[in-house]
Amino acid sequence: MEELAEAAQCYTCTYRQLLPASVSLASVFRLTAAFPRHMSYFIGAVEHIEARNPNLKPLDVVKGLREISGLDDMFTQHYLGRISDRRSGAALLLDSEVSQFLGDVIQHRVTDRGEEEGVVLAHDGTTVALAPLLLGLEAGLLGKSGARSSGLHALTLTQMLGRAFLGLRGPALTRGLGTKGCWNNLVSPKVFTLSRTPSFMTDALINGGMDGTILGNELSGTTEHPLKLSSLLTGYYRYHAGPEGLNTAAPLISVLRRDNFKALVSPSVLQEQVLDSLRVYWTLRGDVPVEDPAPVVKQGVEIFMQTHTACPTIISRCEWGAAPYRGTPTQLTLPLSYMYIHHTYEPGEPCVSFEQCAAAMRSMQRYHQESNGWDDIGYSFVAGSDGYIYEGRGWYWQGAHTGGYNSKGYGVAIIGDFTVRLPSQHTLNLVKDELPACAVSGGRLVPTYIVHGHRQMVATECPGNALYEEIGTWPHFCVSANDSICAIYATLHF
Repeated sequence: MEELAEAAQCYTCTYRQLLPASVSLASVFRLTAAFPRHMSYFIGAVEHIEARNPNLKPLDVVKGLREISGLDDMFTQHYLGRISDRRSGAALLLDSEVSQFLGDVIQHRVTDRGEEEGVVLAHDGTTVALAPLLLGLEAGLLGKSGARSSGLHALTLTQMLGRAFLGLRGPALTRGLGTKGCWNNLVSPKVFTLSRTPSFMTDALINGGMDGTILGNELSGTTEHPLKLSSLLTGYYRYHAGPEGLNTAAPLISVLRRDNFKALVSPSVLQEQVLDSLRVYWTLRGDVPVEDPAPVVKQGVEIFMQTHTACPTIISRCEWGAAPYRGTPTQLTLPLSYMYIHHTYEPGEPCVSFEQCAAAMRSMQRYHQESNGWDDIGYSFVAGSDGYIYEGRGWYWQGAHTGGYNSKGYGVAIIGDFTVRLPSQHTLNLVKDELPACAVSGGRLVPTYIVHGHRQMVATECPGNALYEEIGTWPHFCVSANDSICAIYATLHF
């Protein structure tokens, strides 16, 4: 029983790393009354299916998962066929607890309470809807087998995007596309509540749709089937970065989903795919659009590409487990003109996983609030070496990062001590290019923004000698701390 309890609490480990051969995966599911909605549990359930059904191919496993969860609407049937028509062999052998878990965790819906179901917390800290992921896997496997057009993009993303674009107009499209949320617990996640009025296209659906597109495309383009579906999912979602962060990372991992998706689909191609998906959707329903959808879809694709491919993934406060803000925050007057670069010094080692980076964020916030007496973590944003940006005070609230200048710019820190060494190149690119480009396109930072190191404004060694020398090569860096001189510099160079 102690071994089972340990296994049930380790959501960052694979089950077979923890369990003795005599213990079944189903025993772990029986151990807890409510199964955590974590990718480890889902992959464990897939492993259970593969162990109980050793002769099944990956396509059969995916089809079985679709049957368990009831993913068989008209749109899905149009591309993949009816489940009853395509099944081969006997029903899947699996324990009832695992079957119940899969039925609950795959079917997507948003409740009246704003709770999003059919989503899981992935190892990288993002939340993923499983239905579009699985449909993408099946479409990719069918496409490779030479079957009829698999509708990969339509099933994973573009039909849902099109309906979201048409349902959200004007400013509502920018606000409502990609609604994020918070888990009730990061260690044992069970309830995911959306952070604002639910939209048709949540952030979890977008993540799952991107992952389904990426993995489905990979499967359709390879000549060899993966030996096991669980191995494919484990490799994609459970990548462990080394000391160099993502510098030597495998290209097909969840942390790189935005980069990989952007490489697969251009804005013009995505626009056409969205329109094609809507035409199929309306035809199947017998509907006729009352207006030309092309202008709305064009605007929607532009906003989607800007917010979900041009901008880096930002792990929100609740996603890393932030404590509440103390006091009343001061609102910034946007757009700002400066970005001040810091290193954290402590923690001194770069964090290379969500687990490490989230813990570092909580530690820094606790120190800033308890030891420094500040209202919150001081930084506006913090970059980890796991591939993500972490929200501190964020875009709209004044930080406590650069004394005397907090109202003028964003304070961006990189986790680690960079006195004698540099962060990974991927982390540097996040801070040098991706985050400020996102800020400029969103109207939060002026295009002629200036980059300063913390030491230029305050008597400190921050951001460390090595990092300070590096940012001195960045195009927006100004060597002078004088506003007037930097304004002239910006006018001449940008």
